[in-house]
Amino acid sequence: MRTHRRRSLGVTALTLLALAAGCAGPPRTGGSGGGPGQGGAAAWNRLSASTPAARGSLSSFTWALYAEPPTLDYISAFDYEQNMVLANVCESLMRWTPQLTEVPGLAERMDRPDPKTFVFQLRPGVRFQDGGTMTADDVVYSLKRQLDPALGSSWGQVFQNVDSISRTGPLQVTVRLKRPDSQFPQYMATAAGVVASAKGVKAAGRDYGTSGGLDCTGPYRLGAWNKGQSLELDRFVGYWGKPAKSAKVVFDFLTDPSALTNALLTGQADGGYLIPSESYTRLRTSGVGTLYFGQGLTTVNLAISNLKGPLGDVRVRRALSMALDRSGFVATGLDGVGSASNALSPRAAWAAAPGPVADAAFAGLPPVSTDRAQNLAAAKALIAQAGATGKTVTVATSPIGQDVSLLATAVQSAGRQIGLDVRLRTIAPDAYTALFSDQKARAGLDMFPETYYLSITDPMDVFANFQTGTFENYGGFSDPGYDQLLEQAGETYDPAARLAIEAKIQQLAAQQVPWIPAAEWPTSLFLDKRITGAPTSIAYMYYPWAADVGAAG
Repeated sequence: MRTHRRRSLGVTALTLLALAAGCAGPPRTGGSGGGPGQGGAAAWNRLSASTPAARGSLSSFTWALYAEPPTLDYISAFDYEQNMVLANVCESLMRWTPQLTEVPGLAERMDRPDPKTFVFQLRPGVRFQDGGTMTADDVVYSLKRQLDPALGSSWGQVFQNVDSISRTGPLQVTVRLKRPDSQFPQYMATAAGVVASAKGVKAAGRDYGTSGGLDCTGPYRLGAWNKGQSLELDRFVGYWGKPAKSAKVVFDFLTDPSALTNALLTGQADGGYLIPSESYTRLRTSGVGTLYFGQGLTTVNLAISNLKGPLGDVRVRRALSMALDRSGFVATGLDGVGSASNALSPRAAWAAAPGPVADAAFAGLPPVSTDRAQNLAAAKALIAQAGATGKTVTVATSPIGQDVSLLATAVQSAGRQIGLDVRLRTIAPDAYTALFSDQKARAGLDMFPETYYLSITDPMDVFANFQTGTFENYGGFSDPGYDQLLEQAGETYDPAARLAIEAKIQQLAAQQVPWIPAAEWPTSLFLDKRITGAPTSIAYMYYPWAADVGAAG
């Protein structure tokens, strides 16, 4: 359905929905954006770098999953619940680490002999779960599936600059590009770079990803899938790397946030990622396990979906951004976990940038005073200058999580205090997902809450959303200067030079306000006292995290 290179989640991580997106160094510790959130019963002080290493093996453990994957076909793996499972079964040419660095995966080495050519030297002796041995032909077939318009890959835009993919040796694959693309090699650590058995995929046909095996190379293979209830992974004994510590992983589909939380409290599930913020306090004080927060590369924002109404005037967008009570939203909507932000990208995405470049990316943003009265007065003046006093702005809300409903309420309060008539339109949980894929579903809406994670540790992953004509540019934002900077950054391989350009992109975006940032939100993880070893960061999207989980004692 989508042909872009990243996806966005417009709801709290634990909902009924399954929505149809590097080379940087380790993320900084401390709160996202440089400090802890304010207030809230579950206030936090610091991100956890990891959980204690496992001390023994397990026969099995059970994981709470907020939604059932609609498919596990890697070309469609563009959301949390799909990648959380798939990362343990299928592997990519490159790999994320728990520290969010990029290292070799199924490719022992990735060379770039010229700006438009990448050569992948593959690991020898890697076995597929169907019994075959990985060859260059399997890699070529797997990557070309992403290019097939009939298959509708969710990662299609990653391959927009690909000219050819060819076997140049028994264990060598060469990708040639139409133009330099600094993002392409980074995405080879995501599901865009997954390798599956050509024989197995062809044999499954249209059923690939929904039944039978996945015929990949990871530490687990797909086991029993009880539709609507649970999914099992079994240890793959032929795995080329370090064996998984647990013989089996059982994912229970728990679509109700309360039921998921109760499963963790009662031991029905041993652990889970993406804990609903309204459950932080119960789990933190339960005594049955530990609630962790790790680097998330995640921001909470207000997506602007209509630039033909009052929000078409940049002064109105700036005014709403100035008036938004970000700290209040973090305290209530995120239960104090996170940090207020007026930046388009999370700070962790700038870990590879030289200090002055990272400072410029954030220091150049329009200042937002901590004086609420001063903010409101200045914002009200902007609304008057724009001739927008009394005009109506419609914002979507939904009873799917307090992060969505309270952010919508916060922007309504801000708007009304500066002279706008902000109205909320309640969207049913099972219809909210359509806002991200269907222009008709956004009809009559000016804004809606959106939580966005980066699929690579590079700010370009979010900046590219606002290039003229891109899929997730819901409001139709267009700025020739912005597009030109994106093209320059996209063709610049040197990280320091590229990030210097990206700092200018962030400053320009802050002036034009294509969406309104609200906060940075860390990854949440709960483990009971029986298990440990899971990474705390968002690496679970593309790293075989379950293989590290074992006995705590």
